[in-house]
Amino acid sequence: MTPEALDPGLLAAPFAAGLLVLATHVPLGIAVLKRGIIFIDLAVAQVAALGVIAAGLLHLDAAWGGLGAQLAAGAAALLAAALLTACERRWPEIQEALIGLLFVLAAAAGILLLSGNPHGGEHLRDLLAGQILWVNREQLAVTALLSAGVLAGWTLLRRQNNGGSFAFYALFAVAVTISVQLVGVLLVFASLIAPAVATHALHGARRYRWAYGVGALGYGSGLLASLAADLPAGAAVVCSLVLLAAGGLVLLRR
Repeated sequence: MTPEALDPGLLAAPFAAGLLVLATHVPLGIAVLKRGIIFIDLAVAQVAALGVIAAGLLHLDAAWGGLGAQLAAGAAALLAAALLTACERRWPEIQEALIGLLFVLAAAAGILLLSGNPHGGEHLRDLLAGQILWVNREQLAVTALLSAGVLAGWTLLRRQNNGGSFAFYALFAVAVTISVQLVGVLLVFASLIAPAVATHALHGARRYRWAYGVGALGYGSGLLASLAADLPAGAAVVCSLVLLAAGGLVLLRR
């Protein structure tokens, strides 16, 4: 890529999308890490993606002004939240294993549903790696509004010390549904876990400040690398976030 074509302004909207994802995923990721249910984000994100696939097969993805896929993803994610809540109450000792099984079930079901689609492989890749470079202002505005609602709900849950109820899983499902079509399943997981892991040695407000900083640096450096080397943006950001998480474990240790 020539220096003339290297215009960082092209990354303004994708970077803004990343910051909006981090706004909700950083606090939720820290909570998930504390609870020891690391793969809940992957499972719920994959179930939300399965909802998107089902909406496409039923030709509902363009319904209601394009909200059909989003509503299908949200409904699927909330169903997963209800299922995980019931599993936690009935089998808390194997909750992580059940979350893993839900993930592989949703992934396998998505492959089966798209097995007869000639563009199924491309569709699965888009859901996995996302299309962050193609976000538009309308998507950003809707995401900002919904993210504000998620943050308000999270603040209320923390004040009530009600993080173990269905409300937590439902809030998590809504946050993942918002982001999975924006950045893909891989970036949803990385945005939740990498900042939390990088700041594992910190506590309180300081941890949140560093976690948001790590996330923003990961998105910024990954997007710049993708533009400079003509690489897939989502994968570049994931690698950047994971490398920063590894560095944070070393540099921010006690």
